[in-house]
Amino acid sequence: MSPVGRMRFGFGRVEMRLGEKLWQVSWSFVLLIALVSGFGFLTLYSAANGSLEPWAIRQIARFAVGLGVMLGVAMVDIRSWMRLAYPLYAVALALLVAVDIHGSSGLGAQRWIDLGVIQLQPSEIMKITLMLALARYFHGANPQDTGRPLFLLAPTALVFVPAVLVLKQPDLGTAMMLVLAGAALFLLAGVRLWMFAVVLAAAGGVVPLAWRFMREYQRQRILTFLDPESDPLGAGYHILQSKIALGSGGLFGKGFMLGTQSHLNFLPEKQTDFIFTMLAEEWGMVGGVTLLALYGLILIWGFALSLRSRSQFGRLLGLGLTTTFFFYVFINIAMVMGLVPVVGVPLPLISYGGTAMLTLLFGFGLILSIYIHRDVPIGRRGVGEE
Repeated sequence: MSPVGRMRFGFGRVEMRLGEKLWQVSWSFVLLIALVSGFGFLTLYSAANGSLEPWAIRQIARFAVGLGVMLGVAMVDIRSWMRLAYPLYAVALALLVAVDIHGSSGLGAQRWIDLGVIQLQPSEIMKITLMLALARYFHGANPQDTGRPLFLLAPTALVFVPAVLVLKQPDLGTAMMLVLAGAALFLLAGVRLWMFAVVLAAAGGVVPLAWRFMREYQRQRILTFLDPESDPLGAGYHILQSKIALGSGGLFGKGFMLGTQSHLNFLPEKQTDFIFTMLAEEWGMVGGVTLLALYGLILIWGFALSLRSRSQFGRLLGLGLTTTFFFYVFINIAMVMGLVPVVGVPLPLISYGGTAMLTLLFGFGLILSIYIHRDVPIGRRGVGEE
């Protein structure tokens, strides 16, 4: 066969493999993600009083780019993501350090790196790379390994080093999510429950010390959570207005673009942290429950796709990413309902934000990659035959 013939044959073979991978994509999962994002576009359009500018049009553009990223990530062999797990974690950690040295500030926090085209928030990237690194570490671990405290020192450091850096920004919500998601993956990997009990007991013992080192606004958030009516025009204003908007929506809502709390600017941060409140005011309990049902389907799909993987790395990574998504949803909705303190966690695929949207879709791309390459064997010591 001539060199040209070999090139054509090779090219055709690559095309065939790509076509097979595209056929293996769970398009139902992609459709669910698009439906939830559509809710977000409509809500951001309403938040701008019936205008695509400044939020909806940018969010649509980011979703379009993110969709391409998600499908591109899905095409990459899961073994390649395993090889890249530690390097990607190291890059995200370096970016967190860079934020501390030369980051951009906003709303009293230093969380972003200005790249000109986009404001990059490394803490969002860390949520994904942490799951990659932990899944890589626990891949192939047996019950004896996860029962040894010394074996758990390295993954504990993988969780708490970035959490401390994020807390320093300060960003209590994201730091809390890193710790919760890390703990969930520890549990999925088979770490003993008594070890969690020991850590929780130790954490309870340092609460008085942690209170002394918390910033004033962080202490105020906790006090406001316990009694928001104590300062209705100050620290308690956000959550009280959120509860008013949620209650005023009733069963079917006030109608699209007819929410009074949001459009009369009583509701703060209506395009980001409190966007669920705005959606519930306009679409009522029916709209809120519909969104929650779609989130529930994404979670079910995510867990189901992850559990199909033959490799422990794939299962742990997929389950960890899906659990992280759950924490996104739970913390934001509990926050706007006054069930947890206001900590600034966005509502996934709905809240306005570039880095959060792109990293979420990157994570979903990893879940799709896990499913597409579900039968790829990965040995206990790394890439190779089992």
